[in-house]
Amino acid sequence: MRQTLMAAFAMTLMAGAACSYSADRPASVPAKQRTALAAAIAAPTRTPANVARDRYRHPLETLSFFGVRPTDTVVEIWPGGGWYTEIIAPYVLGGGGTYYAAGMSPAQLAAVGRMRESNPALYGAIRTATFPSFEAGDVRVPDASADVVLTFRNVHNWRMGYQRPGNSDYSAEAFAQMYRMLKPGGTLGIVDHRLPEAASDERERSSGYIKVSTVRRLAEAAGFELVATSEVNANPLDTADWPDGVWTLPPALRLGERDRARYLAIGESDRMTLRFRKPRR
Repeated sequence: MRQTLMAAFAMTLMAGAACSYSADRPASVPAKQRTALAAAIAAPTRTPANVARDRYRHPLETLSFFGVRPTDTVVEIWPGGGWYTEIIAPYVLGGGGTYYAAGMSPAQLAAVGRMRESNPALYGAIRTATFPSFEAGDVRVPDASADVVLTFRNVHNWRMGYQRPGNSDYSAEAFAQMYRMLKPGGTLGIVDHRLPEAASDERERSSGYIKVSTVRRLAEAAGFELVATSEVNANPLDTADWPDGVWTLPPALRLGERDRARYLAIGESDRMTLRFRKPRR
């Protein structure tokens, strides 16, 4: 039964790969490719704990909004535990595209390495790169090679100076490097925890939330144009003022049993979903 499901999954991916990349990317994936994407999301190879979080992360709607096609060269910035990797890598690699997992250090890519080892048929073709790169010898995503760059809940980390000496903000450099790796006309897709615009800017340095205006400022300073926004990952129950920042909410639940039922009822954070484009100039 499992082999039959995987064979059907592969055939769906191949069928979805017929449409080629256009420099002026459409607002969503075509119907055939959306079917291939749905098959990747429904694949039996996904981790059950990851599947349980689909109701918060809306992978079909999110990746369709970003226009990710199976023939694309896709870069996922900081894939973490591989939640989106389980979907994007088979979808792209099975359709003739290229998938890069880009992390700051080997430790950040450890989960992806385990995926490649455990299932080389599905994940063995994943490429890795360093991001952001601060050393001359780092392996980088080649300039102007990517159709789509995606980053999920990471811009706040760059703003907070995660893993940098003195917690220095390197968000501007991160956006500059993403701009360089994209082809002209390529897409930058961002999902992140949304801080209300009326909140103090200082909260971006400690809460795990970040303002839409800050993300726009960083992207536009690097040369990107905002194409569209989506509320697919919005959560109106999240007031973004929790005692331990965004990590108060699931999945982290840093307060342990304290008010656990309340935070589970709220669910995961309110998130912005923004689509930018590298201009054709």
